[in-house]
Amino acid sequence: MSNSQVIVRPLAASDETSWRSLWTAYLAFYETTVPEEVYASTFARLLGEDSQDFSGFVAELDGKIVGITHYVFHRHCWKIENVCYLQDLYALPEARGKGVGRALIEAVYAAADDAGAPGVYWMTQEFNDTARQLYDRVGKLTPFIKYTRP
Repeated sequence: MSNSQVIVRPLAASDETSWRSLWTAYLAFYETTVPEEVYASTFARLLGEDSQDFSGFVAELDGKIVGITHYVFHRHCWKIENVCYLQDLYALPEARGKGVGRALIEAVYAAADDAGAPGVYWMTQEFNDTARQLYDRVGKLTPFIKYTRP
């Protein structure tokens, strides 16, 4: 990959093959898989018009899709406006360090601003050191600890 400019654009129906490959790699990083029905449902929701649906962006370098992000707006008990949850962010290993992750996060920030959402938040695993180096530059680490149902 050259030092080309990162192009970020909304996910399109024609991106399904590239999206599927990137999302599979993302899920593998987190040591998980999902059934085919979840791939189909997620992609349909990413392209859906329901306000509860996720939205997505892709990042391109030299005409190749090298990164994805998924985000959703939702209500918040402490705010009148919706907030934005950035659920998934992934860049191909060979595209890292080229501004792909930052460009995708900034696109989500812009979408949140356009929607009047005052906050954007996301989570990562503690061991995700490479991504956390970027996150420490574009976000603020919070003291919250996540719990899930056993």
